[in-house]
Amino acid sequence: MAALPLEPTEEAKKQSFWMPGQYERTVHRTNQVYQACNDIKACFLERAKVEKQYAQQLSQWSSKWKKIVDSRPLYGSLMRAWQSFFSSAERLSELHTTISRSLAEEEGNRLKAWQKETFPKKLFCGFRETHHNATHFSQAQKPWSQKLQKVEKARAVYHKACQKETAALEKEKQANDNAEMVPEKLQKVTAAREKATEEKEKVRERYEKLLEDVTSYTPRYMEEMEAIFDQSQEEEGKRITFLKEAFLSIHNVKTEWVPPIKKLKKRKQGRKIKDNRPVMIGGVKVRALYDYVGEDGDELSFKAGEVFLKVEEEDEQGWCRGVLSGGKEGFYPANYVEVAD
Repeated sequence: MAALPLEPTEEAKKQSFWMPGQYERTVHRTNQVYQACNDIKACFLERAKVEKQYAQQLSQWSSKWKKIVDSRPLYGSLMRAWQSFFSSAERLSELHTTISRSLAEEEGNRLKAWQKETFPKKLFCGFRETHHNATHFSQAQKPWSQKLQKVEKARAVYHKACQKETAALEKEKQANDNAEMVPEKLQKVTAAREKATEEKEKVRERYEKLLEDVTSYTPRYMEEMEAIFDQSQEEEGKRITFLKEAFLSIHNVKTEWVPPIKKLKKRKQGRKIKDNRPVMIGGVKVRALYDYVGEDGDELSFKAGEVFLKVEEEDEQGWCRGVLSGGKEGFYPANYVEVAD
């Protein structure tokens, strides 16, 4: 047999949103989000500093090693490999500089403007929204709170009357059991018990009436409190949505890396079909990963996502021969495409 659910503790009941003064936690959310906004701004600025320092270190490292490599007797493909290595570092440096600028300027300024607009202050009362919510919650809760206080007082009086009646009943029982008790004294004890019972009944009637009064008023009280809470919750949802978008917008900084093109014009233009690389019969479908604009008449131009045919394998310079859907044939960098499904 399933166990019965546990009753909430007295402490939990006191912390309920409906109890007097407990709406303060909802009211204080405005101050908490304002502080969270300050934390996010500080976080963005610190991250921007890290990104800027890393970009500067990459740039300094690249400049240092460029000078060293330029002083060495390197040439050909080895020299181009070094240059490609340094170029990738420079691109990374530019990327992290862009992220730093976005965090410190674009997103930072946007957060400041939003914070100023969203959290207007009221003279001597903190934030206007905090004061507005606290005032409306207090007004909605005041009548119910007063009724609840009367119930609590009546409950205490009723509890005391019950204790008094219990003591009178015990005293009457002892008197009845005492054979030596004189009738006059026994009559007084009985009268005291009857009076205690009568008083208890009067107090009970008043207690029940007050309970009925607060119970009948509760639906109206809850409706008014919920209306204020829903309005507050709507504003809270807007703030949370904006702050989440502020984080997500950082990921919208352009981070796409376009691979370098290994070009040896003379070698490519002088290349002949009679080399040892196989020519594909029918070709293989490939899909462009990036936009590419051909610089020579024998090069293809295409957009990212475009599908065309590869009709010749990659050579040692990193070029393939392909045919576009329109029939144009030419060369393109092999690392700009992938095999299409």
